[in-house]
Amino acid sequence: MPEHAAASRLCFSGLCFLLQILNILLFAVFVRYSSDSSSDHCPPQRNCSRRNQDLQHPRFQDVHSQVLLSFGLLVAFFGRYGLGSAAISILIIAFAIQWAVLTQGFLNFFLNGKIFVGAQSMVSADFCTAAVLISMGAVLGRMNPVQTLLLALLEVILCTFNEYILLSLMGVRDSGRSLTVHTFGAYFGLMVSRLLYQPHKDKRKREEWQDMGPQPDVFAVVGTIYLWIFWPSVTSASTAHGNAENWAVLNTYFTLVASTVATFILSPVLYEEGTPRMVLIQDATLAGMAVMGMAGEMLVTPFGALIAGFLAGLISLLGLRFFTPVLYSRLKIHDACGVHNNHGLPGILGSLLGTLLTLLATADTYGDRLELVFPLVAEGSRTVTDQAFVQLGALPLTLLLAMLGGCFTG
Repeated sequence: MPEHAAASRLCFSGLCFLLQILNILLFAVFVRYSSDSSSDHCPPQRNCSRRNQDLQHPRFQDVHSQVLLSFGLLVAFFGRYGLGSAAISILIIAFAIQWAVLTQGFLNFFLNGKIFVGAQSMVSADFCTAAVLISMGAVLGRMNPVQTLLLALLEVILCTFNEYILLSLMGVRDSGRSLTVHTFGAYFGLMVSRLLYQPHKDKRKREEWQDMGPQPDVFAVVGTIYLWIFWPSVTSASTAHGNAENWAVLNTYFTLVASTVATFILSPVLYEEGTPRMVLIQDATLAGMAVMGMAGEMLVTPFGALIAGFLAGLISLLGLRFFTPVLYSRLKIHDACGVHNNHGLPGILGSLLGTLLTLLATADTYGDRLELVFPLVAEGSRTVTDQAFVQLGALPLTLLLAMLGGCFTG
């Protein structure tokens, strides 16, 4: 047993060393800082040039803080595995950001044999890293560090491929990443969890997870506070700037408040506690931010954002109470952190909401902002109906790629 543990540590150390050397060599050959002349080279559907010019350091910093602090704390969920998971999550963030800069760079920021990186490329890498952390939540405590690194290695590639198809080739609008982060990360992780199913080990681990200890609520409090502080900025980090940016920030705040209130309405009905546990409030907050990913920059209206957030909060609690046990008993999927309820289902709801709002996009309602939010519609390359069909078609494609990728990785 000691020999096996020592071999595992050496294998983990060696893999970290090889991957870091690989990243260093690839950065040395391909990666350069973007100049004024090269900062706007990306597909016209994504309208990146306008965004790169306006992307300010505070919001760029908010995205990093959100990924490191909020998601790092949210995987520190169970007492037995919490601290170790938080440490591994920092490693995954450190590796995945480097790897995502490379993989996304070859598709989106590649010019004359070089990858030109700037603020926008780093934000895109952070989003991809968030998808990996969401997937980790579904398999928490069931993979060793070596396996977790391999998951990050493969998922970053597949997540980048999905994002490239949706955002660059199809011209899908998903600024806050309902599809490419929340939905993809959730169902990718769930399929990995299904492939890792082992009846006897899973039963023992479920018993261990029920003994959470005192620290999960502490982590949930801090993680939820950081979500409230930083996520509105994250939602607007890659939106078209101007008034549409304000829409994304305000819409996200409205969904967060409504999803939180939904927790206090439904929790006493489903559970014996009069006041919801902090973990449930954290879950509702996650669901609220996932549902506004695609629609955040669109004309949701304040009451529409409240309705979306309220539904997301209800979905989170109902899914945890009724659907998670079915996932385990019928489909043999153990969703450790409830990513299906907090990211997957709200991400799907957000995609459907974004599709509906696309059908309502007109020059009369959006004015000059139509060019910022739907540039292909504004220039006449697409009708609103065509754009809505593209938005809707992106959902099954993302689910297919996430599930196939999760099965392969698992």
